[in-house]
Amino acid sequence: MIRFLLNVLWLIFGSGIAFAIAYAIAGIICFLLVVTIPFGVAAFRLANYSLWPFGRTLVTDAPNGVPSGLVNVLWVILIGWWLALAHILAGVAQVLTIIGIPFGIANFKLVPAAFWPLGRRIVPLP
Repeated sequence: MIRFLLNVLWLIFGSGIAFAIAYAIAGIICFLLVVTIPFGVAAFRLANYSLWPFGRTLVTDAPNGVPSGLVNVLWVILIGWWLALAHILAGVAQVLTIIGIPFGIANFKLVPAAFWPLGRRIVPLP
């Protein structure tokens, strides 16, 4: 029940809706450009996770080989570090208030996924 409440508060007061909309727009743009469809899939996965982060976590899958690694490196160079920086700044701003500490922690949880998204999947916490 507490996870549900935190997720609802995250949507209202946290940065959940803003990041989810930004990731969804980025995913749509990536799907329009056929070459960047893997980025679009990662962006939609991040939109889903940033919309409802409490009660779920990201786990690393088995390595998918060189193509996945190269696409991740390209992601980091183009937009990954910007997204990670945005989550860090939002998390720091939220942690400065006592009420925002859980939201800041959720933003910090999103940093590795925003920086290196391919080869990760979302799983529910027990």
